[in-house]
Amino acid sequence: MFFSENVPEEGADPQQSLGRQFPGRAPTMREGGRGNSGSSSYRCSLAVLLVSFLFPRTCGRDASRPNILLIMADDLGYGDLGCFGNDTIRTPNIDQLAKEGVKLTQHIAAASLCTPSRAAFLTGRYPIRSGMAATTERRVIARAGGTGGLPTNETTFAKLLQKQGYATGLIGKWHQGLNCESRNDHCHHPLNHGFDYFYGNPYTLVNECHSNKNPELTSKFQPSYSFYAQIIALLVFTLLLEMFRGTSSHGLYGDNIEEMDWMIGKILAAIDKEGLRNSTFTYFASDNGGILEARDGNVQLGGWNGIYKGGKGMGGWEGGIRVPGIVRWPGFVPVNMVIDEPTSLMDIYPTVAYLAGASVPQDRVTDGKNQLALLQGATQHSEHEFMFHYCGTHLHGVRWHQKESGALWKAHYVTPNFTPEGAGACYGTRMCPCSGESVTHHNPPVLYDLSRDPSEANPLSPSSEPLFNTIVSQIERAVEEHRKTLTPVPNQLDLPSNQWDPWLQPCCGIFPFCWCDRESSNDDH
Repeated sequence: MFFSENVPEEGADPQQSLGRQFPGRAPTMREGGRGNSGSSSYRCSLAVLLVSFLFPRTCGRDASRPNILLIMADDLGYGDLGCFGNDTIRTPNIDQLAKEGVKLTQHIAAASLCTPSRAAFLTGRYPIRSGMAATTERRVIARAGGTGGLPTNETTFAKLLQKQGYATGLIGKWHQGLNCESRNDHCHHPLNHGFDYFYGNPYTLVNECHSNKNPELTSKFQPSYSFYAQIIALLVFTLLLEMFRGTSSHGLYGDNIEEMDWMIGKILAAIDKEGLRNSTFTYFASDNGGILEARDGNVQLGGWNGIYKGGKGMGGWEGGIRVPGIVRWPGFVPVNMVIDEPTSLMDIYPTVAYLAGASVPQDRVTDGKNQLALLQGATQHSEHEFMFHYCGTHLHGVRWHQKESGALWKAHYVTPNFTPEGAGACYGTRMCPCSGESVTHHNPPVLYDLSRDPSEANPLSPSSEPLFNTIVSQIERAVEEHRKTLTPVPNQLDLPSNQWDPWLQPCCGIFPFCWCDRESSNDDH
């Protein structure tokens, strides 16, 4: 299952596309909008529900073949939850989930942006292996009317479990592409990636609701367009958010998190009501860290990443890739346990495959690790030794978990130049770039010991760390071996795949006055 607590992508507009999919029926898409509030170009969005489920078709209460519930938030900062140190936002349901299971304090995303991170989560592979990593700064699926997306030859965990007799579904944000050659082929749609059911947003919170116009060409109309759309949407959602609006001390973003927590509580209560608690493997995480550049003046509109440096869009800094992680499976994993070992969002892939009795594909590299033994306390160390931190296709950093010593080294080969100078983010460009004049290359790399310096505040040197050269040499050898495993694949996020093609643009409009529905004979309403 996925839940999303969204902050818009760069250039976001308060529209989103809603897609619907039922087994055995033609692809359906409905377009709608949710309102944002704020005067800057970044606005806190209202909560968007994202849900995916994986249930055995034959026996939903059989713990040997558990139900699998995966919940993923969007742009949720590491420090936004009570169980991860926040004492000003109330998240009792997520906090209780952590008490009833295992909390992962070193849970790492494979990318610091949603499209590549979610691709890695779905496939258990670094996004560079599937072509879901960009060479340019357009690092996410930028248009609903484009050809790029998660390749159909990639095998998601949904495909694996579907073959094992599981009913699979996804509700919420997809952002893995939609069409290839026509508005009707839906080649990248969740139903073509192993999901029996989909109801949600095939794109993300960016205005794409023009079937015959390139949204980029109408940019001069965006201020007034955005204003009126916000007014309409806010009228609709004021009623929905009245239990939550103004309830937190962090504006709409904090209200949003508290609403998300409430929704998660409802889902968990439904599981309990059906008697499925003990036979359900439940997982919660965020796709990447909070966006620091989302600000209105000096007011932070995005997430808080706790003590960790950097945020969304930054390839190597902890704030963009370290995310909250929680696993609950009563009777099978301990309660109220904390695991400080390195784990990855990609680990869900081989772990749930194992739980379902499926085998991971042997014809490709899988980077995620089956962490069930670690979750159950049967082993003390993670399966991960080296983890690679990309910004698009550019390798920015590498972490090395030196198990015998307990040290956790991280080397930065490239870091973004924060603007203005001395700031903690790229406020001048709204999101940190991966390459070019706005980054600094380090030779030798900047080295930290995260076990002693998790905030990455005190870089090591040959004079302060006697093993500096040995550590760097070991990491560089790992990088060489890793690069040998990479093979060229078509890039899905570069041009021309990630450009607007009018013939692929879904028909949609401003909620609630216009939408499209592939189940009806009339696309425009």
